[in-house]
Amino acid sequence: MKTIPPETETEAEESDFKPLTAQEAQQWRSRHSPLSVWKVVAGQALVGMLVALVAWVLTGRAVVGWSAAYGALAVVAPAALFARGVLRHKASSNPRAAMVGFFGWEIAKIMLTVALLAAAPRLVPGLSWIALLVGMVVAMKTYWVALLVRPGVRKTD
Repeated sequence: MKTIPPETETEAEESDFKPLTAQEAQQWRSRHSPLSVWKVVAGQALVGMLVALVAWVLTGRAVVGWSAAYGALAVVAPAALFARGVLRHKASSNPRAAMVGFFGWEIAKIMLTVALLAAAPRLVPGLSWIALLVGMVVAMKTYWVALLVRPGVRKTD
């Protein structure tokens, strides 16, 4: 039978943990303001409009621009619904209800995205699926850009 030494590397790292005092926690919060979900959604909408404009200018076809815009809309509208639903119950005192609400709004977000994609051929005549996918992907990647460019975040290797 194999024996495990009493102090593993993980346990050694955890022993260095020092909880913050109330004052230190307040200072940390003042230096690291939370990123507004609505700013991210607005950023997605702005990036989606830019992608649609670029697609239209590059191809010279308005339908390609509308397809890219609809792809961005298929990301932005569900994200806005999700943000509204989750933030409405943010201060819930019951963690289980908060978790169930989070997953419920995530399911609603996914269902709305699928419904928007299913309706795309009827709503955008001459739909370009490639442009729609480009609009979706670029709008989705805005989450990552928002995390990387937020102020007060130290970049590490």
